[in-house]
Amino acid sequence: MRIKSLSLTILFVCFFFKINAQTPIVTSEDKKYSADKSYEEYAYADAIKVYQELIYDGVTDEKILRRLGNSYYFIGELRDALKWYDQLFRINKVQDSEYLYKYAQCFKSVGNYHKADEILAIFNEKSASERRADLIRNNKNYLEDIKFNSGRFDIADAGMNSSYSDYGSAVYDNKLIFTSARDTGGVAKNNFKWTNKSFSKLYMVELMPDGNVSEPKKFRRKENGKYNESTPIFTKDGRTMYFTRNNFIDGKRGVNEKQVTLLKLYSSELIDGKWKNIKELPFNSDQYSTAHPALSVDEKTLYFASDMPGTLGQSDLYKVSINGNGAYGTPINLGPSINTEGRETFPFISEENELYFASDGRPGLGGLDVFVSKIQEDETFDEVQNVGEPVNSKQDDFAFVISKKRNGFFSSNRSSGYGLDDVYRFTETKRLVCEQELSGTVTDSETNQILSNVTLIIFDEARQNAQQVVTDENGNYVFSKVKCGKKYFIKTSKTDYEIKEVPLSIKKENGKTILPISIEKKVVPLIAAKTIMIKTVSVKSVKMKPIAVGTDLAKTLNIPMNFFDLGKATIRKTSEPQLQKIVDVLKQYPTLTLDIRSHTDSRQSDSSNMILSEKRAQSTKNWLVSKGIDGDRLSAKGFGETQLVNKCADGVKCTEQQHQQNRRSEFIITNM
Repeated sequence: MRIKSLSLTILFVCFFFKINAQTPIVTSEDKKYSADKSYEEYAYADAIKVYQELIYDGVTDEKILRRLGNSYYFIGELRDALKWYDQLFRINKVQDSEYLYKYAQCFKSVGNYHKADEILAIFNEKSASERRADLIRNNKNYLEDIKFNSGRFDIADAGMNSSYSDYGSAVYDNKLIFTSARDTGGVAKNNFKWTNKSFSKLYMVELMPDGNVSEPKKFRRKENGKYNESTPIFTKDGRTMYFTRNNFIDGKRGVNEKQVTLLKLYSSELIDGKWKNIKELPFNSDQYSTAHPALSVDEKTLYFASDMPGTLGQSDLYKVSINGNGAYGTPINLGPSINTEGRETFPFISEENELYFASDGRPGLGGLDVFVSKIQEDETFDEVQNVGEPVNSKQDDFAFVISKKRNGFFSSNRSSGYGLDDVYRFTETKRLVCEQELSGTVTDSETNQILSNVTLIIFDEARQNAQQVVTDENGNYVFSKVKCGKKYFIKTSKTDYEIKEVPLSIKKENGKTILPISIEKKVVPLIAAKTIMIKTVSVKSVKMKPIAVGTDLAKTLNIPMNFFDLGKATIRKTSEPQLQKIVDVLKQYPTLTLDIRSHTDSRQSDSSNMILSEKRAQSTKNWLVSKGIDGDRLSAKGFGETQLVNKCADGVKCTEQQHQQNRRSEFIITNM
């Protein structure tokens, strides 16, 4: 990831080029000034040289070690970065969390996953609120998951790599268009200051039927500008190209407030066989980078990477609508389901509406790994998965593109490669889909009678992504697609029967899981002989009222039944004084236990209402616990719209007040 690195930190920035040798530096202070200036201008190759001179001269401090480690890290030389981060942590183990994360990534690059996990555990404690830390907590067995996803690709060298950096490919008109920093000759060589290598340009090779390729040629023969150009994507009709270039158009170079030239996205049209009419896209800016375009299947949305304001990490993935009149919408961040505090970059959308991208912010094998997530019909994202080996390695792996025939190309700087970065071709031999059919029969727990018309809703571990089915006349149910290796909950509901929730874990293998479920008939509770008189207060009087097992404490205390705003699961501040009355009774009678029951109206879908009522019941329980009530005295259940108190079912026209009657919370005494 040498030249390509620049696109992943602040994305491939810095236009500067050089021909003359560096002016000799005499004093240590001169050297520090020169190294820091190079570092701040992203000229990492120059910074490395001078920082190392300082260390060999005996001048070493934490700042020098941090920046030397970072310089190697940012150009993808993680093994060299590890050497200097090692020295940094030997001097002082207390470093910012970002250095802990980079340190762990460097250990992965040499295959020391045990040490990497030790460092990540410290990072996790120090940065508990970060998305990256959350992913580490929830993916402790990530190496096993990656191993399960591995072995699905046959890969080989793409056949046109050089000793320089070759990466970021696209297929166009039976040609492979790729980015290369190979030396194109000339008396005076213009170098890219980030790495002291040649500027990257677009090249092409013909794709032969036998898998071989022709000799590489420049994609545009007269393209000799002093800027980096990379990562093209083409419309299906072959008439429009989107690509990445430094902030440079019409012979003029643009700079940000620090006089650094960043990256921008451009479009170009094919006119009379030549790419002309180059335009920068309107959401570009001199102050941040945009790079690595990808098109949606319908070509109405452009995906890209950027570090624009609002970015969650070092670079995030965004999307923007391409309007029919040639205008563009406002860029939208893909959010924390995709982006982390690290680097997300190189997006690609497959014909099957899968988002492939590279990230170092998720648990992986080292450096950048390639991940994939299915884009759902509602434009949300399914589970993000690591595509596994051999596409991913201990080093940087990125720029993954795949065809409808499930073959394609990706880039990597793995040590077994031919050059700095190389392009590899692949064929997918097995799909990354592991699903099971979950089925069973629902019966009466006492009589074993099969039960038809039982509603079953399945939730994932986070109580999300609900699916709903109803048992047939033989009492059978089927959830046709349940993901392998996941934990689920099934909730049943049927008139005159108790609601039941069943936890289950699905094996990590394709196949079928059979889960019979028995449910109990409701028993009308007998009022216990034991009753308690509690004090109730109204505006006019103070009264004593009896309570017993089966009593709704909220009704007895004349508490309003609804504590939530419409569609929300957070208790309103204005409702807390009323709920405090429940707390007072529970504290007065320490053996009293409650079943908190939450109900919704019939608006929205059955599954959405069940999820909302679950969250509301749990939110109410958590509030009572926060006030000092033992959680063991409380149970919480959501009933959704299964127990309406009036006629306001689906499709029935009702007033807001009638719907309000169904949105209620109950506090049923279960033991005294």
